[in-house]
Amino acid sequence: MIPTLTTERLTLRAPRMDDFDAHAAFRTSDRARPVGGPDTREGAYDHFAGIAGQWVLRGYGRWLVADRATDAPLGIVGLHHPDNWSEPELAWSLYAAGEGRGIAMEAALAARAHAYDTLGWTTLISYIAPTNTRSMALAKRMGCTSDGPHDHPAIGMVHVMRHPAPPSSWQKYSGGVPASDRDGGSAPKTGKTS
Repeated sequence: MIPTLTTERLTLRAPRMDDFDAHAAFRTSDRARPVGGPDTREGAYDHFAGIAGQWVLRGYGRWLVADRATDAPLGIVGLHHPDNWSEPELAWSLYAAGEGRGIAMEAALAARAHAYDTLGWTTLISYIAPTNTRSMALAKRMGCTSDGPHDHPAIGMVHVMRHPAPPSSWQKYSGGVPASDRDGGSAPKTGKTS
């Protein structure tokens, strides 16, 4: 089950087929180059299906970001963790309709709060392509610091941006027990896998 998160202007929810055209328009465009695109429409569908599939396989993942008032799809934000990655990434990709309105920041902060407050994680990274200056600026506004460069298997050289740890008082907001202890250990406490 994919949880739904809400913010002042947004709903972070499970993707639906009626969101696919907006996703395909993004993934088949040059705007997707910093995140491994562009794709064919078929490749965009595989990517879209993978967003929902990771929730089944890992118990966390990325959400479709929708306008809270209209439900219009604005992008994808959340916890991305392919098989060969050492730790999860907080990732964001906005569709054209979501650009320039602070949507990425609002959605990414909600996703990060979910990772820290609900899953009990203590760290997150974001991979950012050197040409993606808007994402780098967002990461810095979110308090991220550089862990240095990384040769990413899908998109080449990227900056690894480390998100700040949650406040030490995060446990008081989750009953004092990390989610990984409440749910039998399925969520990593540190965001890192062994």
